[in-house]
Amino acid sequence: MKSLAERPVNPAVGLTVPHESAALHVTGTALYTDDLVGRMPGCLHAWPVQAPHAHARVAALRTEGAMAVPGVVRVLTAADVPGTNDAGTKEDEPLFPGEVMYYGHAVCWVLGETLEAARLGAAAVEVEYEVLPSLLTLTEAIAAGSFQGHQPTLSRGDAAGALEAAPRRFAGTFELGGQEHFYLETHASLAYVDEAGQVFIHASTQHPSETQEIAAHVLGRSSSEVTVQCLRMGGGFGGKEMQPHGLAAVAALGAVLTGRPVRLRLNRTQDMTMTGKRHPFHADWEVGFDDDGRFLALRATITSDGGWCLDLSEPVLARALCHIDNSYFIPDIEVHGRIAKTNKTSQTAFRGFGGPQGMLVIEDILGRCAPTLGIDPTELRRRNLYVPGQSTPYGQPVRHAERLLDIWTRLAGLADLESRAAAVVRFNEAHEHTKRGIAMTPVKFGISFNLTAFNQAGALVHVYKDGSVLINHGGTEMGQGLHTKMRQVAATALGIPLGGVRLAPTRTDKVPNTSATAASSGADLNGGAVKNACDQIRDRLAEVAARRFNIHPDDVRFVDGRVTGIGFHDQDLAFAEVVNDAYFQRIPLFAAGYYRTEGLHWDAARMQGEPFKYFSYGAAVSEVEVDGFTGAYRFLRTDIVHDVGDSLSPLVDLGQIEGAFVQGAGWLTLEELRWDTSDGPDRGRLATQAASTYKLPAFSEMPDVLNVHLYERATESGVVYGSKAVGEPPLMLAFSVREALRAAAAAFGPVDRPLELASPATPEAVFWALQGARDALAETLGDAAAEAGSQVAGEEGGAAGPPRQHSPDRSPSRERGLAPRARE
Repeated sequence: MKSLAERPVNPAVGLTVPHESAALHVTGTALYTDDLVGRMPGCLHAWPVQAPHAHARVAALRTEGAMAVPGVVRVLTAADVPGTNDAGTKEDEPLFPGEVMYYGHAVCWVLGETLEAARLGAAAVEVEYEVLPSLLTLTEAIAAGSFQGHQPTLSRGDAAGALEAAPRRFAGTFELGGQEHFYLETHASLAYVDEAGQVFIHASTQHPSETQEIAAHVLGRSSSEVTVQCLRMGGGFGGKEMQPHGLAAVAALGAVLTGRPVRLRLNRTQDMTMTGKRHPFHADWEVGFDDDGRFLALRATITSDGGWCLDLSEPVLARALCHIDNSYFIPDIEVHGRIAKTNKTSQTAFRGFGGPQGMLVIEDILGRCAPTLGIDPTELRRRNLYVPGQSTPYGQPVRHAERLLDIWTRLAGLADLESRAAAVVRFNEAHEHTKRGIAMTPVKFGISFNLTAFNQAGALVHVYKDGSVLINHGGTEMGQGLHTKMRQVAATALGIPLGGVRLAPTRTDKVPNTSATAASSGADLNGGAVKNACDQIRDRLAEVAARRFNIHPDDVRFVDGRVTGIGFHDQDLAFAEVVNDAYFQRIPLFAAGYYRTEGLHWDAARMQGEPFKYFSYGAAVSEVEVDGFTGAYRFLRTDIVHDVGDSLSPLVDLGQIEGAFVQGAGWLTLEELRWDTSDGPDRGRLATQAASTYKLPAFSEMPDVLNVHLYERATESGVVYGSKAVGEPPLMLAFSVREALRAAAAAFGPVDRPLELASPATPEAVFWALQGARDALAETLGDAAAEAGSQVAGEEGGAAGPPRQHSPDRSPSRERGLAPRARE
């Protein structure tokens, strides 16, 4: 089996199996980083000294008070750093800052015999601050011209000319909020130094190699002197791709300076106030349609709130630009991107990595423009879907574009969309104070890292003399089931039962130079590497078996732990027997696997190329019910069809789709981050810093009915066993919920008026939206009554003036209800 996508007989991939740690999870025996502290006698605990200002200069730092607290062993400051005082990759992220850049910024760390001693010691550290002006909102940053990093432009054709000629033209602005990761396990690191001076770090990190590099950078050591291991994470969602590095470096620095293990685990409030979140975005846009509602042009500027330093803001912005088209063909386009610098936590990777923000902009545009165009939003979206032969604004052909319409059509049938939409109309006609809405939205999401070099992976596979198998790979497990899939890949490639494969924890001294487990690429990259290693071993074993059977090695087959040959129905060998023979013939039973994604090219300066291996497709229909008195709503039903290719592990993929959808619904409807933007002493303080003030989706926010269907007959060539990524794309299925809420709120007003809906669409936001719809209805009814009265007066008085015109202005430069844009 030389093809990457082709599956052998009786493969372990495709089987419905539970998560490899499911039993450990539910019994509480699964170990996480902080669970290892009890195995480290003499372990010290770290506590941060957090600044109470959004922006300030550290004028003085006095640690004597902390050292007087019983149990305090040391205070770590910038003066203790033997290497480089920087926790990032852009040289703009001092680990121990001399200038505080956000409220809660840690200026130093206290190490104590107990956590309480460290906390009391931190409270005893005296810091003098010189308070400086701060910028907290995107509006403030844009007005002040406070930007950082590159400002890329995505373009194709002549957007200005196409807009000038467009018969239907709209303009507007849109601002969307961020999102807290709220992984169950907060950031945690545990570091110690062994007898040879080797620094060993247990970390809850999605990117062990980068954690290794930055810790070594801070310590002034080579990467070979630092080993990072990640057992598993209690959730990551992108929040542990970049943000763990500095925390691990603090623990490692403490261990090197004291000679004792150091444990650093943030509590929930510290985690929320110190670490980055999903980037909020602001969009200023202008769009043109033809008379049939098809896109002609889009011109926009999107600005992300990067927080105080760059972190991953540049690639997040790049992915947002590459996904602003979502599933729609836009012939002429010009989109400018920029990153605002504000005095908030440095915003970072979050499931979707900018893609959701870019896609939400175009979905909001369609939802707002549809009423004025006089086209049902579902039909407007369908008309604009990509079709075969079309390419993205950055020049990548949209391969398998026919799947979009096929998924759309299948889902409409499965969800009984037509009859349910009619039922919604009848319901709304019969209910004055409660309205329902139904909406359907598509997803097209590119899979691969935009930076081509990241699209590689390694693996190390050992086969022991008894036939048992141990695999190591560079991906990390954060609950998404990557390890489960890798066991299935290995078992399939070697032709053995799944129970014969064990997986070792992810470690940088086993598989070096790994990429982050991110961009939904974990299974593609690491699966390719694991299969490559197993293929090498299987090919060697095939030669051993071929000599026993006196056949060609290509005719040897490995199935269910038995080895046989084509036509040998009455003769086979146990896998372990062939392995044992190989050992005595001095055949190596281990292999290092490698995989690089083929066919990728990306010119970041021109924003052109083919950065993605393929696109994942999907669509969702959601129905909601809104209370007109409060804006409160219920999610009645959601139906999903999603393309995961030939699933490696259907049960895992189903869970990923459901979880991503709910997380997306949380971002779009519930989760609102609030900072104190007053000029008072708490300016810059995160107000939503706990579960008591930050609303997370729970069981009550699940749809009453949730139906998920995997798109069938969807083999993806050139990917491990024909599968597709599943981690990020389903999050954007939640757009259907937001658009259903828009439809329900709009039902309180006239049908031809655009309705603006804030993001997140909290009950308060929905209330103000529906109140705007009511006001528009009252205005329409008042105008109608006034016109009727004028006509009566005219008839009674003789000549009447011309009747008032209420149809929207259809000129190219202006559309009713949406802001006009001057021609340029």
